[in-house]
Amino acid sequence: MKILIVDDEEMIRGVLREYVEFEGNEAFEAANGMEAVRMCRENDYDLVLMDVMMPHLDGFSAVKEIKKSKDVPVIMLSARGEEYDKLFAFEMGVDDYVTKPFSPKEVMARINAVTKRHSQKRGGNELLTFEGLKIDMAGRNVYVDGEKAELTPKEYELLFYLVRNRGIALTREKLLLDVWGFDFYGDDRTVDTHIKMLRGNLKEYRKFIVTLRGLGYKFEE
Repeated sequence: MKILIVDDEEMIRGVLREYVEFEGNEAFEAANGMEAVRMCRENDYDLVLMDVMMPHLDGFSAVKEIKKSKDVPVIMLSARGEEYDKLFAFEMGVDDYVTKPFSPKEVMARINAVTKRHSQKRGGNELLTFEGLKIDMAGRNVYVDGEKAELTPKEYELLFYLVRNRGIALTREKLLLDVWGFDFYGDDRTVDTHIKMLRGNLKEYRKFIVTLRGLGYKFEE
């Protein structure tokens, strides 16, 4: 794999590079967000490790720019461990969030988990139709009565996960773990909030997302 390591601290980049290359991957480095955006425009990477607090352009802004043109998984690295920061990152489409100080071995385990999930998501090439709701799994497009729905990255992932597991009862905890990709500590109302927004975008076809009282949700045809 080709992994881009973005951090303004040279020592952290060096440590991560050593572990990345030890496991047989190619490592590339960027010292700030602007450099990372430029490198992602000019090259393709299998994963980006992105620090949050950096000069010139912060990690959140850099991810926003990168995601405009590249569907590359991103793991955020940050000394900011507040729940707000994590939720903001996941709203932007970040795949995982690691709080500093961290163990390089843990980072590598998360890299392997994220790239595995990402390859599984890209593996689906179905065009699914449920009455007037059409879901293009490969193109990451959703159409409601022929009109393209504008969903957030996390809404796309949530809907695709529900559809892949249609007919299966999914707890809120299961959705948090598999869609958000991290062990969520705190209340799980973030799932309910995203389901509400998703249903709003699906209009009358919101009926396919069934609430299981006291448990979670499922996609039912």
